[in-house]
Amino acid sequence: MRDAIIRLILARHDRPFLPEWAHRLDEAGIARVAAMPASSLDRLLPALSRSANGGRLWMGIAAALAFTGPRERKAALRGMASLSLTSAVVNGVIKLAARRHRPEEDRTPVLRRLAKAPISSSFPSGHAASAAAFAAGAALESPRLAAPLGALAAGVAFSRVYNGAHYPSDVVAGAIVGAGIAVASKKIWPGNGEVLDIEPELVRVEIGAAPGGKEVVFLANDAAGSAKGIATQIAEELPDAKVRSIEPGELLPQLEQACETNPRALGIAGGDGSINAAASVALEHDVPLAIIPAGTLNHLARDLGLSDPEQTISAVDRGCAARIDVGLIDGRPFLNTASFGVYSRIVDLRERLEDRLGKWPAAAIALGRELGRATPTEVEIDGRPRRLWAIFIGNCRYEPAGFAPSRRRRLDDGRFDVRMLLAEKPWSRISLIAAALTGDLRRSFAYEECSVERMRIRARSESLRLARDGETCDASREFFVEKAPKRLTVFVPHG
Repeated sequence: MRDAIIRLILARHDRPFLPEWAHRLDEAGIARVAAMPASSLDRLLPALSRSANGGRLWMGIAAALAFTGPRERKAALRGMASLSLTSAVVNGVIKLAARRHRPEEDRTPVLRRLAKAPISSSFPSGHAASAAAFAAGAALESPRLAAPLGALAAGVAFSRVYNGAHYPSDVVAGAIVGAGIAVASKKIWPGNGEVLDIEPELVRVEIGAAPGGKEVVFLANDAAGSAKGIATQIAEELPDAKVRSIEPGELLPQLEQACETNPRALGIAGGDGSINAAASVALEHDVPLAIIPAGTLNHLARDLGLSDPEQTISAVDRGCAARIDVGLIDGRPFLNTASFGVYSRIVDLRERLEDRLGKWPAAAIALGRELGRATPTEVEIDGRPRRLWAIFIGNCRYEPAGFAPSRRRRLDDGRFDVRMLLAEKPWSRISLIAAALTGDLRRSFAYEECSVERMRIRARSESLRLARDGETCDASREFFVEKAPKRLTVFVPHG
């Protein structure tokens, strides 16, 4: 049925797509490539072209990069995000508008032709667009990948002309679109080292110092992104502290057990998920929390001004702390952000793939799959029916406004930062893509943001999956987003 619809659309398009001079250049290019003598390229390039079908080549490279290092993991994630957005723009918008016929099969030698000739619009080349998007996106995070990935992307683009699937102008246009979207992604997702430099405004309080870590219990999550060896370092610098290395499945029981001894403070070395769990227990038992950032992103620690273990250790020695808001969604605490909609589905798929592929390859693949098949979520927010692609709920106000909230200036303002991607009007997806590419999401009719103290949410058509600080769970049919009755005391850098 899909193929028949595409053929009908193309059959109704009987006018030249490009000016006559451009069409002549395309014809000359096709003729020159077709006249190239037989060589090993007759087998290599069709195989390269097939490997890029559905983005499989780039998914495989993203998976390999994820095991190389933290910068390469970010490169894989940006590459796949750029590819996913490019695919949506090219296949969902440009191809439908362009409707250009493919080159005639008899122009290409039989050995070079693809086993199954594509029937979608020839302009622009989706393969070239995806290749350029992935290569450019990855190179933005790790410049040393630019040459090898650029060469591979060029090979995929050329293979589409060599195999007779596209005109030269198709692959040039596709490459420009893909690379352009990758570069434009920096407007909504700052690149490596380009985060906002915001000095946190913390109201510090003096609590009892714990020199040497006396009466402090520290738990180190050995599975966190950069936690290797952190337990040993804590034990050396806080010799009077009780330091335990734990596995993720043991975290909550060990936290509860640690608080049964009435410690002066509870310490956690791990990522945002581990810190969230420790904060919940520390809040319940009314003990200060010492945070050592040892995860991959470390959102809360960054907003508190904590960048290395020495700062936390010094704060424990001095007794320097601050009190911060804790958000509750359906009664469950979160320190950074909560969400539902497409983001929750991305997290769920990532977790299913994580054991086999690793966290970052799984995240890249989940992002690519879910963005392509996203469906709206129907809810009531404070009694008003809403239809959403996704909702972002920040614990306190985030900066900057728009699609890429990065940092918080305060963590005790008593408010929630709410940003919604709406699916209530026709063409909302296209409007969001266009607004994101131009760098000002607030101009889109499909985007809303506000600041609130409390929200009541009711699911209308399906049970909701919530994501809070990167962890997912099922939601009640109706629930509130509100602040915890008391604030959490955390150690912060002195002065």
